[in-house]
Amino acid sequence: MSAVGRAVGAPAQRHDAPELEAVVPAPLLVFGWGNPSRGDDALGPLFVEAIEAMKLPGVECLTDFQLQVEHALDLRGRKRVLFVDASADAAAPFTVERIEPARDASFTTHAVSPQAILQVFREVEAEPPPPCWLLAIRGDAWELGTAPSDSARQNLKEAIDWGRRWIAKG
Repeated sequence: MSAVGRAVGAPAQRHDAPELEAVVPAPLLVFGWGNPSRGDDALGPLFVEAIEAMKLPGVECLTDFQLQVEHALDLRGRKRVLFVDASADAAAPFTVERIEPARDASFTTHAVSPQAILQVFREVEAEPPPPCWLLAIRGDAWELGTAPSDSARQNLKEAIDWGRRWIAKG
């Protein structure tokens, strides 16, 4: 009731704002990127889909077609981050490396590196990013409109097995 509509001397009605729950991000972010319509480029999103299907506690999964500087915000509140992408350069079946912030040539292009994302996080948040790793799954075929190759699917299977163990180790 507005002040105009209430009786003289009657106390004003209090309208409490609904309590909003703070969204606490999962401690582990698994973030894969790639184009599902370009053969083996789908390996990152396929890995993330497999991990998400496991419904593991404390794990949030995210996919996109490519990394963008805005993804630095997805690192907020995380304890660990696993970036996942297909790679023509990785040894089969996959490679894993700990990554650190770095300003590189990708910083201002459409193909931003995970290291550049970490650098953006450090600059925006004025603190170091959470510990991050890059899982690069070997791919060989990138043609538009094709499914992942048989060899890439085998590499993906081995990467998923590794990922399950890595996540469990905490």
